[in-house]
Amino acid sequence: MKKIGILFGQENTFPQAFINRINKKKINGIMAEAVMIDKVMQADPTEYAVIIDRISQDVPFYRAYLKNAAISGTAVLNNPFWWSADEKFFNNALAIKTGVPVPKTVLLPSKDRPDDTTENSFRNLKYPMDWDGIFEHIGFPAYMKPFAGGGWKNVYKLNNADEFFKNHSETGQLIMMLQEEIVFNEYFRCYCLGGNEVRIMQYEPRNPHHLRYVHDGPPLSKKLLDTVKDYTIKLNAALGYDFNTVEFAVRDGIPYAIDFCNPAPDADINSVGQENFEWVVETAANMAIKRAQEHKPGQMNLTWGTFVKNAVAPTTKKPAAKKAPAKKAAPAIKTPVAKKAQTKAKTPTATAPEVKKAPAKAVATKAKKATPAKTTTGKKTTAAKKTSITKVKATTATTKKPVKKATTTKSKSK
Repeated sequence: MKKIGILFGQENTFPQAFINRINKKKINGIMAEAVMIDKVMQADPTEYAVIIDRISQDVPFYRAYLKNAAISGTAVLNNPFWWSADEKFFNNALAIKTGVPVPKTVLLPSKDRPDDTTENSFRNLKYPMDWDGIFEHIGFPAYMKPFAGGGWKNVYKLNNADEFFKNHSETGQLIMMLQEEIVFNEYFRCYCLGGNEVRIMQYEPRNPHHLRYVHDGPPLSKKLLDTVKDYTIKLNAALGYDFNTVEFAVRDGIPYAIDFCNPAPDADINSVGQENFEWVVETAANMAIKRAQEHKPGQMNLTWGTFVKNAVAPTTKKPAAKKAPAKKAAPAIKTPVAKKAQTKAKTPTATAPEVKKAPAKAVATKAKKATPAKTTTGKKTTAAKKTSITKVKATTATTKKPVKKATTTKSKSK
């Protein structure tokens, strides 16, 4: 029996609906339940083939449990190692490299020093920073928000430098980023599950939370929706998230990715609405079932994005450098050289009668000396030497027979 578990916190509607949907399908060898933890032993596998993580960003104990489960073979969605490493500022940089438009953004040091640090800990940081250059690059109005985190917490809209310094002084040890404002005429929030299942939802971030999902919005162009879908898939392929949302603000027909580090996105029926809720429950259930069926016990069953996979690909490809074919080709390379050497060596052989009384070794010496003058590479010289010596040995016996033998060698090499 392959178990699918869901790890969750304060949300109420999605987890149980997810469990019920899987069990209702009655797929042979598959069942779902809420994850229950009574002990965590290092390197011990869990009873789950798949775990959907909806809470570990807020509970470090759960994050450690999931990493232990993943290394022991559980397919954890989303990958807890990548989730721990990811943050929004890096997301923006990766989006640019992926070809997805994003607002201009800069990273800011925290207003207060981290615990257990002193002024000496920041000797590599210029003071004051180039605030004028930063403000000129971003412009005002602008938004300031944490470089990691979510839920629209600690987000400030700033109209000038004075407002920036006033609000930044209130952020304590938070690492913030300053971002260009995108004045939009359309805004979307997009579910992306399994890397290719996309649900585009019209969204109004300026409304109260329960009114942000627009259910009767104006019609939209197919070209715009296709672009939004394409960008959503590209970003999640690079990041490697199995369950994520991407937000886009559309300015002058161009969708700018605003927020796409949401590995535990809102899926509550009371906020997303019945139709979106039905889609995310059904799609998440099918995704989890597929992963359970593909699960390989004791092996790594995590999803990794192309950013990581492409980074390690050169290392994994080195053993497959096709060394074996190169070795097989080596004799073939020498043989043609030998042919040339034999052809060229015929001239010194033709003068052999002049040195009939000389010992065979002396002839070999002359052949060696004559060959380098007609070759330009080390490989050709070596081949020529071997050929000349062979030719001389054959000459001491007879003059005609070596030609026949050489012909046989040629046909073999072909």
